Amino acid sequence: MARLCFPLLVVQLLLLIAGVAGGPWQEFLRPQSDVDNDVIGTRWAVLIAGSKGFENYRHQADVCHAYQILKKGGLKDENIVVFMYDDIANNSANPRPGVIINHPNGSDVYAGVPKDYTGEDVNVKNFLAVLLGDKSALTGGTGKVINSSQDDHIFVYYTDHGGPGVLGMPTLSESLYANDLVETLVKKHLAGTYKSLVFYLEACESGSIFEGLLPANISVYATTASNANESSWATYCPGGREGEAPPPEFMTCLGDLYSVSWMEDSDVHNLRNESFELQYDNVKNRTLSWSHVMQYGDLGLNAQTLDIFMGSSDPANHSATVGSTDNSLGQLSSAVHQRDADLLYFWHKYRRSSDGMSEEARKELLEVMAHRSRVDKGIERIGGILFGTEAGPQFLTAVRPTGWPLVDDWDCLKSMVRAFEEQCGLLGQYGMKHTRAFANMCNAGVGPIAMPNLASKACAASTPSAF
Repeated sequence: MARLCFPLLVVQLLLLIAGVAGGPWQEFLRPQSDVDNDVIGTRWAVLIAGSKGFENYRHQADVCHAYQILKKGGLKDENIVVFMYDDIANNSANPRPGVIINHPNGSDVYAGVPKDYTGEDVNVKNFLAVLLGDKSALTGGTGKVINSSQDDHIFVYYTDHGGPGVLGMPTLSESLYANDLVETLVKKHLAGTYKSLVFYLEACESGSIFEGLLPANISVYATTASNANESSWATYCPGGREGEAPPPEFMTCLGDLYSVSWMEDSDVHNLRNESFELQYDNVKNRTLSWSHVMQYGDLGLNAQTLDIFMGSSDPANHSATVGSTDNSLGQLSSAVHQRDADLLYFWHKYRRSSDGMSEEARKELLEVMAHRSRVDKGIERIGGILFGTEAGPQFLTAVRPTGWPLVDDWDCLKSMVRAFEEQCGLLGQYGMKHTRAFANMCNAGVGPIAMPNLASKACAASTPSAF
């Protein structure tokens, strides 16, 4: 009995010597907690796929894969908010009903994914309300929000089509503009409801969402699939190289290059030992042949390890569950322009259609191509009216210097787009690439009052709808 009590007696004497209240021995004997590992409070995550339609399979596949990583890492469903239209897994075009894969040899990533906001509930208002933790601003969905505190870490992953200064949503009549997103992040920072936030963004011209806008002093670190003036890329597409093409029954791309790169990197590494900076370098090197992966905001946060935001699990087991078992993660040799992936799908759908369905598939393909042509010609004509047929295209595509935001007056940009769409039809996923043209008009002093007349002249032949 004396031998069992002796250690306790020694500890009591040391505590008395050091002073029980605040002494060094008290800190030494305190059980280790999340405070010591810089994981305080709760890990939160928001995952959003901003598209719909089987031609955009890859976006929801990306989100489902991201969910599996976080779930394996120990995050609870109550702390993961998922936005996805949810029209892929049980789509009649899906060759594996009820299943979604994100790699040619991958297993199902759809199983168990929470359906927090689906269908029309995937919208700008709900997304921003979830980020702010504002339940009163929600419409539909489960009502789940990021109810975080000052000690929490938040991970946000957004994958979709985009354009200069804008991100898509499934409802093509609305878009998320860069200034509204950044203003929401600033507002959340001012509310003191997080310790640090990491934002991964997959979209064309995704760098323009943060370029010249995201402050470096609000504890937000962001990486993007591309810089402010280039496309991002789809991968694991039909016609790809051996080992990179989807199973032959698939007619659509399974993932996005930037997205699968960071997720497959997460699958095969111990997230306790890998920093955001290291993952950024790995992803940048893997996508270097296609786009320039960028980082913005508080770059000091990239020294933190991934597990602080994503949790951590046995990488070997994780890899076997959702991704490739190849740990080398070399560069992918085949990819498709993000804005051309839908054309690829509709082409393969037409090519493989039976006699009874070929005419319908052909019509779909032609409608998509016609919409592209109408949008391009409408913008080209407006540029010609304003600046002349030779100078117009050059002016409308001009890129501002690095570090400058896309536009000085965001309200002007939004009004210009609305006025154009009222006369010419929705820009759609493809047409978002032209937001730079509208921004340049605003920067040159062309106000939205002039746009209805300009668009009417440019698009007088018809008023098409978006596809």
